[in-house]
Amino acid sequence: MSRRLGFPVFDADNHMYETTDAFTKYLPEEYAGLVKYVQINGRTKIALRNVISEFIPNPTFNKVAPPGAQELEFRLKNPSSKTQVQPGDKVIAPPPRYIEALPAFFNPADRLELLNELSIDRSMMWPTLASLLEERLADDPDATHAIVHALNEWMHEHWTFNFEERIFPTPVVTLPIVDKAIAELEWVLERGAKAILVRPAPVPDYGGRRRSMALPEYDPFWTLVQDSGVVVGLHASDDGFTRYLNEWEGHVGEYVPFAKGRPSAFSAVVSAEHRTIKDLVTSLVTHGVVTRFPDIRFMPIENGSVWVKPMMDGLRSVHERRPEIFDEDPIEALLRSVVFNPFYEEDVVGLVETVGADRVVFGSDYPHPEGMFDPVTFVDEIEPLADEDKAKIMGGNLSRLMGLDPAKAALPA
Repeated sequence: MSRRLGFPVFDADNHMYETTDAFTKYLPEEYAGLVKYVQINGRTKIALRNVISEFIPNPTFNKVAPPGAQELEFRLKNPSSKTQVQPGDKVIAPPPRYIEALPAFFNPADRLELLNELSIDRSMMWPTLASLLEERLADDPDATHAIVHALNEWMHEHWTFNFEERIFPTPVVTLPIVDKAIAELEWVLERGAKAILVRPAPVPDYGGRRRSMALPEYDPFWTLVQDSGVVVGLHASDDGFTRYLNEWEGHVGEYVPFAKGRPSAFSAVVSAEHRTIKDLVTSLVTHGVVTRFPDIRFMPIENGSVWVKPMMDGLRSVHERRPEIFDEDPIEALLRSVVFNPFYEEDVVGLVETVGADRVVFGSDYPHPEGMFDPVTFVDEIEPLADEDKAKIMGGNLSRLMGLDPAKAALPA
């Protein structure tokens, strides 16, 4: 068992691995063949509309990279990095190249036992393979809504949207057609969803148009979100930014997050700025949706935080020069409506100093290889903070957002 902390831990960023029928079991007959699993040189790949995707190297998830493999490799190569010395911490050792996927990655009952071993009281549970869907179907809004609903039906059957008040799977709500987005939101709310996943990207429309989710045409949807109190998770997905990179570099192809080889310097520098999430949150503020709906809480997840201060500097600078173009002070609007989830390797304490301890939540990205292999050790990254602030970041803030008792531990005694 991992180290037990002196307060409840609520991990904002855990992941399930989807089974191969997740997109197809409840897909309407008219969309049969939209998703296929095909064999290429002895390997299983996923294809949407007969176009093979390399987005996830092994979309069956039968064999996966170990949880936190990249963190382990980094710490082993950098002895000066923070090391784990507390009783109960997992041993830092070279990870295997891959492991047989655990049953806990696929179902909530086994996952609950794993959470106990990891000393995690509660977790949000985001899909993994689903992050490729919306961009690859961007030119077909009707198909996008159909496959997302099929995924949500599968997720509710396999995971529910609230498993024993400890695991909170997040159904996807896609936004191309406003009326269908409202219908999907009503469907997941009726089944107990406390949070939803909305792709943080411009929303595709018919005819190639894309637009911000913060524009007034979405106000009927946001009205229902605000009335319900559901948390809006803006989890990192394929946001379409590769289209922009391709234009600069003369490429044609999809986003492949685990591609081998060295990226170009241009791609590395531009991607490091996290432009899409920065622009999305800027849009939420400057297009006024957080002013029109001040009770909605938006939570960017697995998007890091290095973009937060530059965004705030930009908002503050323009507001000082042209306050008349804003609906309200943009910094006040931002800090009221958005909660941030930093990567463990970032300056987490610096983020807390910038936005306040009440607006930061811990997330480990477990069991992904780029996440943390022993999630509760995130607390070491905020060691200088007061115990009260540690408790907020490690679980108290998210519990309040989800309408749960922040002080109630769920782990067995």
